[in-house]
Amino acid sequence: MLEVRKINSLYGKAHVLHDLSFEVPHGEVVALLGRNGAGKTTTLKSIMQLVRPASGEILFRGEKITGLPPHRVAKLGIGYVPEERRIFSDLTVSENLLVGQQPPREGAVTWTEEMLFDLFPNLAERRDNRGKALSGGEQQMLTIARTLMGNPLFVLLDEPSEGVAPVIVEQMAMVIKKLKREGLTVLLSEQNLHFAQAVSDRAVIIESGSQMFFGTLADLAAHPEIRDAYLAA
Repeated sequence: MLEVRKINSLYGKAHVLHDLSFEVPHGEVVALLGRNGAGKTTTLKSIMQLVRPASGEILFRGEKITGLPPHRVAKLGIGYVPEERRIFSDLTVSENLLVGQQPPREGAVTWTEEMLFDLFPNLAERRDNRGKALSGGEQQMLTIARTLMGNPLFVLLDEPSEGVAPVIVEQMAMVIKKLKREGLTVLLSEQNLHFAQAVSDRAVIIESGSQMFFGTLADLAAHPEIRDAYLAA
């Protein structure tokens, strides 16, 4: 579904991603792993074209998306859930969901508010609460739910387990598994290896913006030296 081919991304003169390449197969959950500062968020922003790669190309469903405006990338069916959440704090949960609503998309699940409340029972209980009244974990759930209202084919999730309570992390894992069963393809940026192992089919490990590993979680488990070299604190 997604091909990243030798992309180089920069912030000013800071060269962050170096000839980064990997693929995300249709219907799978792929974990993008690495230490803090490895370039995971920049990778997701580069796919979304919020950061324009200086070279290389990115293909979504065989179509080159490098150089497109971010709103065009979104219209093709890519949903982006940023780490910083960015909910509308003065709008209610239901109003936040309406903001993300898009028309039905061929080949994608058409999400409704009630379907999302079934997926996120915590939000159902607080549908009339304003965003600023939610806990950090509930805000994370709302950000994912709002993205799903756009009926995406492919979702970029940036650190969904970061800074939330363990019980919410467990709920997030269940949600990602359900999304996969619905046919959604997911690229998940994570530092939490245990969480990634619970939900992912494959992993990409990056260090200083370069790919150090790409394979199944079983392959990674069979090479503890890779895990220790690039994921240990």
